[in-house]
Order: sequence, then structure tokens, then C-alpha cells
Amino acid sequence: MVKNNPASTAIMEQLLLLEQDCQDFSEPDCAVIRRFGAVVGSVVESYSELDRAMDRAREYIQQQDQLARSVCSGRVILADRMRVSKGRFSRVWQAPIGGVWGCLLHANTLLPGSRQFVPFATGIACCETIREYGIESSVRWVNDVLVAGRKIAGFLIESYTSRMSGEEYNLIGFGINVNNRNFSSEISDSATSLANCLDREVDLTQFTEKFIARLAWNIGLVYFEEQNFLQEECYSGRDGKHLILEKFLNLSDTLDKKIVYGFDVMTAPQYEAKVIGVDDNCGLIMQFADGSLKTEYSGEVRYL
Repeated sequence: MVKNNPASTAIMEQLLLLEQDCQDFSEPDCAVIRRFGAVVGSVVESYSELDRAMDRAREYIQQQDQLARSVCSGRVILADRMRVSKGRFSRVWQAPIGGVWGCLLHANTLLPGSRQFVPFATGIACCETIREYGIESSVRWVNDVLVAGRKIAGFLIESYTSRMSGEEYNLIGFGINVNNRNFSSEISDSATSLANCLDREVDLTQFTEKFIARLAWNIGLVYFEEQNFLQEECYSGRDGKHLILEKFLNLSDTLDKKIVYGFDVMTAPQYEAKVIGVDDNCGLIMQFADGSLKTEYSGEVRYL
């Protein structure tokens, strides 16, 4: 029996609540953001067990191609547990019963300048959802979510291009520790879960509905800002800043941190530096001990 089985109607209800509670935009703009993001979670596949949700997403695209049918963008694939879950560089990600493990299939209709904000949008959505439960969480560049320095969620975005249609998709994988409390000795000092933070379990399906609705809203914001830029040649945040970047800067604890950077920081750390900013294209601006600067647009960091 599937334990985590959110309904698309419940996700839409949560999205409508976000629209109603929004104080930062006019009512028409809130409706536009909601419509842009509403495709996310419009279809949900829930399984008791999968190898990998991303593999299921690729399989679905291939099946639709073979049948000459369109692919449902916004489709969310979930599993109560995953047998072969992986993070960056094929790192093993423990995905037992109790967490939110899955993938969003998103047809990449964004311009390249907008797609770069999707990783930020995913981490922001998770961080905001956790904060709904009264837990102070933060985002570590690019989109790891931390609570008191321990990782509670991680995301992996891969591109996939249909061999038949040539259409490109973003496969947005997510792993969120919710009610799973026990971790292996390798990560027990660096990982946590929502249940550990609250000292109680939460309704897993309700949490997932809230998270997917937040993801829909923030992806809607990416499209909204793309529209603004095409019409006005600037974004709608303060001083023309992208709204997703503004959100990231408000939620992130990476600024002013001393870090070690690497494309694969766990096995091949490259250098140490201090983070002094994030540029308008989501690049991490770092300063070395001699005062020189370097900006990176991919890779990962760990705090010193």
C-alpha cells in the first residue's frame, strides 16, 4: 500500500492558498504566477517502491514517444522508498520509508537565462515548506536545504532530450528527510529530518502537497519574471533583481561563509575562499586570501 499519495486536487488547493496569501503582488499578477505554475503536480504517480524516480520519468517519456503522444509536463513521480537513489556524481542517497523521494518532469520551455533560476526555485520551495512547520531552515548554494548546519534535503536536476521529438526536459529530483529519523554512521553527524527537529512525525502526504504547491509557485515565478524581462527588459525585484534571486538571498546562509569549493567537493575539493555575494546569473562570488575574486556557476560548496 502506498503511504505517500498526494492528490493533484489537494496540491491545487494549496497553490490557491499561496495565491490568496500573497502580499507582494497585485491580485492579477498573483493569478498569473499561479497559472504559470499550475501545471506542476497536475498529475501525480505514487509508488510503494522504485529504483529511481528519474528512471521512471525517462521511461514515461520514451513510452509517450513510441505511442506518438504528448508528454505531460508537470508530472510528479513519487515513491515511498527507492532502491537505487543517487545524488550528484552517483553518490548514494538513502531513501527509506518516511521521506519525500521523487522527481518532477518539466518540459523545458524556458529561455536559457531563465532556466538557471530553476535550481534556486527548488531549494527555495523546500526551505519555505519546512519553515511552515516552525523550523528555521536555510539554503546552501546551490540548493541544499539545511537545519542547524545539517542537511535535510537535496536536489538534482538533469536534462533529458527526447530521441524522437528532440524536446528537452528538466528532470528535477528531490529527496527530503521528513519522518525518517535514522541515518547511517557515514552521515549521522551531517543529516537530519523534520521529525527529528520537531520530535514528532508529520502527515507525510500533507507535507508533500505543501512542497509541490510551493514548487509550483516558485516555478511560476520563474516564468513570470521571464515575461517581465521580455516586456520591460528588467526583472520586478528591487533594483531590477530577479525575484527568485531575491528570495534565495533572503533564505540562504551561504553569504560571508568560509567555504571549500569543488565541482565534486566531496572527492575533489579545489580551493578555499570566502563567499561575498551571488551575481545576477546565480553565480557564487568568492574572495581568496590575497583579495582576488572568482565566480563559479556550477559545482558545490561545504562550509568550513
